[in-house]
Amino acid sequence: MLALSGLIAILVFRAVPLRTDMADFLPQGRTEAARFMLDELHGGAASSLILVGIENAPAATLARISSAVTGTLQGSGLFSLASNGTQALDGPDQALLFRNRYLLSPAAVPGAFTAPALNADLSALLDQMQSSAEPLAQAYGLADPTGAFLGLVRAWGSGTRLRTENGVWFAAGRDRAMILLRTRAGGMDIAAQTEVDRTIRTAFAAASPGQARLLASGPAVFARAAAHSIRGDIEMLSIVSTVLVALVLVWRFRSPWVLATIAIPVLLSLSAAMLVVQAVFGFVHGVAFGFGMTMLGVTLDYPVLLIGHRDRGEAATGTLRRIGPTLRLAVLTAALGLTGMIFSGFPGLAQLGLFSAVGIVTAAAVTLWLLPRLIVAADLAPLPPGDPGRLLRVEALRRGRAWAIVPVAGAVALLVLRPPHGETDLAAMSPVPKADRMLDAELRADLGAPDAGQVVIVRAPTADAVLVREETLIPVLDRLQAKGAIGGTELAARIIPSLATQRRRQQALPDSASLRARLTEAQAGLPFQPDAFAPFLADIERSRSMQPMMQASLDTPMLAARLQPLLFARDGGWVGLVLPTGVADPAALAGAMHGQEGVMLLDMHREASALVLADTRRAWHWLAYGGMLAFAALAFGLRDLRRLARVLGAVSAALLVTLAALSASGVGLSLIHIVSLQFVAGIGLDYALFFARPQLDRAERARTLRTLVTCNTMTLLTFGLLAFCRTPILHDIGFTVAIGAILAMGFSFLLAAPPRTRSDPA
Repeated sequence: MLALSGLIAILVFRAVPLRTDMADFLPQGRTEAARFMLDELHGGAASSLILVGIENAPAATLARISSAVTGTLQGSGLFSLASNGTQALDGPDQALLFRNRYLLSPAAVPGAFTAPALNADLSALLDQMQSSAEPLAQAYGLADPTGAFLGLVRAWGSGTRLRTENGVWFAAGRDRAMILLRTRAGGMDIAAQTEVDRTIRTAFAAASPGQARLLASGPAVFARAAAHSIRGDIEMLSIVSTVLVALVLVWRFRSPWVLATIAIPVLLSLSAAMLVVQAVFGFVHGVAFGFGMTMLGVTLDYPVLLIGHRDRGEAATGTLRRIGPTLRLAVLTAALGLTGMIFSGFPGLAQLGLFSAVGIVTAAAVTLWLLPRLIVAADLAPLPPGDPGRLLRVEALRRGRAWAIVPVAGAVALLVLRPPHGETDLAAMSPVPKADRMLDAELRADLGAPDAGQVVIVRAPTADAVLVREETLIPVLDRLQAKGAIGGTELAARIIPSLATQRRRQQALPDSASLRARLTEAQAGLPFQPDAFAPFLADIERSRSMQPMMQASLDTPMLAARLQPLLFARDGGWVGLVLPTGVADPAALAGAMHGQEGVMLLDMHREASALVLADTRRAWHWLAYGGMLAFAALAFGLRDLRRLARVLGAVSAALLVTLAALSASGVGLSLIHIVSLQFVAGIGLDYALFFARPQLDRAERARTLRTLVTCNTMTLLTFGLLAFCRTPILHDIGFTVAIGAILAMGFSFLLAAPPRTRSDPA
């Protein structure tokens, strides 16, 4: 039977792949803004961005390393953008901007081509030719005396906080060379991002960095690191929990056949849970599977309880007659208590709840219907209890059960005086460590990246329609910037104007004869050769008949990489993102955007908090529904008000003190902690129900105590391992449940067992 169970598990594990994308753990958006935010987090263009910093060396060394690394990455084929400042507007990007300068530049207005305006431009050009800017003036001035191209170049670099040293980007105020990367693969393509990370580190090592240090951040880096962390946690849980639990069982039963028997419901419960989750959700998340491995400490309770309560030579029906009703009631109430997770609204947490519920029910069914015959055939039973006097000495502790009111009263007082604060920050459930998030914010500040907290979303049927709508917003945004409400903005319409705007600029260009006459007048008294501006005349004439630039034609490396995250197709239409920087007055920004056609302001922080808050409330509601169903099942199953009060008192005490312990430690209660308390309640019900059931004699009481101590030890070992996981979700669950399991055991032992009288059998 064990071989068959193992074969089923192997087939299931091979057939059901695990996913480690933490975006799958995020809640489902219920508003348009929330859905857009989650789509962008999962697979938007910004998700493939990588920010690189190189520090801890002299500036000249950092510049050399930066150039070497950037050159290697550009030749790798893995990046659509790899820039450290040396490549800015070189080659095809520069040629494209220069060729289309009069269509792209806002300076292309009729007044720019009058004789007085041209005279002023030529005089300024003459001054530049006699200054340190002479090479630049020689290269572009004669073909572009109006300065349209140089204006575009200045606009390209406007708003950046970077400084250029030794030809490469450096963060302002510190010796840290900066590189901006965007991968061709999506940020959530873990296999591709692993190759990207290896390539970056190999390029850095090949640049002879010495003591220099490499820093990397961004959504793509976070996704890869989270996946690696989750897989590491899964491997650790799978190996260490199995070994520890096996050692406990060997110590408790001294029989390899017990291990073989108990492994059957564990393997079958994990297999059933994976199949059901795959069928319902279409995939199994690595966190759900990792948590499922910790179910070793819970699903093992049922076969351990059955074997631990059996007398050697006893028929299976006899053991089931004594513990069967209690075991069934414990399973039912535990499954009902998981409804808060299953209906929480978080796909990942719903997977945890469903995985756990299916695993618990399957393990219990196998224990009740399949294992009894195997146990009897192998005559499995616990070791003799030894000295019965030890049991009496342990039970004597119950005489002081009234002292249990002290920690409970203390917990209530602490919760009243210092109520636990709710955690609504979506980052609290992020797999990214806080230090890494702080580094990301620092690198973004170094690069002068837009504030990710506020995003203006512009929608329209076509890319050009988006650009038209963005152009109507430019004067509004400029007024906000002038008032200091925002520091600046980045939007696609500043890179590539709409078709109508480009045509208006073409119409503003004078014909050859008119421009030649005005230019001759403007040159009067200036030492330029008569034909010096022939390239200018030719370019103006060519620009008058050029086809306007389209979004699809902007395919040069730097320009395309900059435009890609600002203008893209989505859901049959087009979306433009307006990214404000230095938002000092969010209310003014929101007011200015209100009522604009096809425009929506997305406050990322507020939307994320609203998501968490809504689903936390939903989880509380379902937790209450599940609790009421569990209470009804307990009341019906026990049919004894005193036993019901003792069971509920023990579980409630454990939950109160656990909640107070979390509050005292300064933990903000997130949805993760709330659903973890459901596991504490389920574990506590197991212990309390078995302590509270009528027990005939001292031997039965000894079996119950020893078996529950074994179950509690396995739970602490498995859930305790979660507290050492790098994935915050698993860590928080493990920390909460480990505390709760200890308290549940203690309060159940003290409060759930009936008071003993002199007439009770020894």
